[in-house]
Amino acid sequence: MRSYLLKQTDFRWFFTGHLVTLLGSSMAPVALTFAVLDASGSASDLGVVLAARMVPLLVFLLVGGATADRFPRRTVLVATNLGSALTQGCVAGLLLTGHYALLLVAALEFLNGTLAAFTTPALRGVIPQLVSKNRLLEANALLGSVRNATKILGPSLSGLLVVVTGSGPAIAFDALSYLLAAGCLARLSLAPDPVRHRPAGVLSDICDGWSEFRRIRWVWLGTLAFCVINLVQTGTWQILGPVLTRQLSGEATWGFVLSVRGVGLLVMSALMYRLVVRHLLRLGQLMSALGALPLLMLGAHLGAGWLIAGAFIAGLGFAASGIGWDTSLQEHVPANVLSRVSSYNDLLSCFAIPVGQLCVGPLARTFGPFRVAMTAGMVFAVVAVLPLASAAVRRLARVQAADEVAPALRASDPAPAGNSPEPAGE
Repeated sequence: MRSYLLKQTDFRWFFTGHLVTLLGSSMAPVALTFAVLDASGSASDLGVVLAARMVPLLVFLLVGGATADRFPRRTVLVATNLGSALTQGCVAGLLLTGHYALLLVAALEFLNGTLAAFTTPALRGVIPQLVSKNRLLEANALLGSVRNATKILGPSLSGLLVVVTGSGPAIAFDALSYLLAAGCLARLSLAPDPVRHRPAGVLSDICDGWSEFRRIRWVWLGTLAFCVINLVQTGTWQILGPVLTRQLSGEATWGFVLSVRGVGLLVMSALMYRLVVRHLLRLGQLMSALGALPLLMLGAHLGAGWLIAGAFIAGLGFAASGIGWDTSLQEHVPANVLSRVSSYNDLLSCFAIPVGQLCVGPLARTFGPFRVAMTAGMVFAVVAVLPLASAAVRRLARVQAADEVAPALRASDPAPAGNSPEPAGE
């Protein structure tokens, strides 16, 4: 896939850094899981380490969004990648030298999760500074293709590396990937942020971001939908998915289901790269309903063939929804609040995941796992299309801009990147 964007020096540096980081990050979970289990022999230790990373990711997400809007995003990204290289490097050092200690590893992963809370909003906000508005869909599709490809290849490479060399070197590679990414991001030549009024502090920034989030109707409607979907889908799929698949088709089928789902994600990301559609958000909401198919098929006691086909179609839907949502945010939300609005979207969408994970077990014991899967699938499908009842969602159209380099990259144009002449989402 040849891209006009890859001919642009700044986007090429960003793309390279992002690719390296994604590959390292896709390998790290497998390596960390085996490392903790091998060093401690305790599943409880693994739970503590994983929770230590997830908790600060949610707690500091709003602070991360405010920071990314307040300071130059390139600076934020370079600093967080350097910090992540240091924390993961320390974890690798502990494992390689045989000095594993639960509290120390958990503390390092806590720091790593905190840094990730600052990285995610900054990444979403920096893309409109790199490309013009009419290239955002192309950019997100290209980045989505790479992200989904690394999700497929990374765990397998990590598993092979763990078998051959052990888990320590795999985590060391993740640390190196952050270091290389920081070097690539430091090469970006983004124009300095224009002088603009800033509230008195980070807390005021967070409050201002909440006001902007509430103002944009299609954003909070979509976020509520994602929240409910994550509540009913993630825990059900992660916990009941392998259990019910084993009952219906055998253990080997679950691996095929996950792989085919990843292929669906990759295929749709590639298709979105060339897609021409005016109402991208509308398409994304419709396609997201396809994600309910595997749960519905599990609930209906369907066999392996149906489940594998459903997983592929669900992958198509998830990819279209994610790319459509990111592009819509970047096109229609003003650049000076984009990271904060994105952080509220991420926080409110994701906090429901652990709730669903905790509830799915008791619900399955009370009502039966197949009934829970079917109900979750039905709720998913309905909630996915429910935002389309609002005209703000149905009528949101792509921004039609001239094919030019983004304003932030043009030294002769002092206008801030992403300051669209159209009201955000209105």
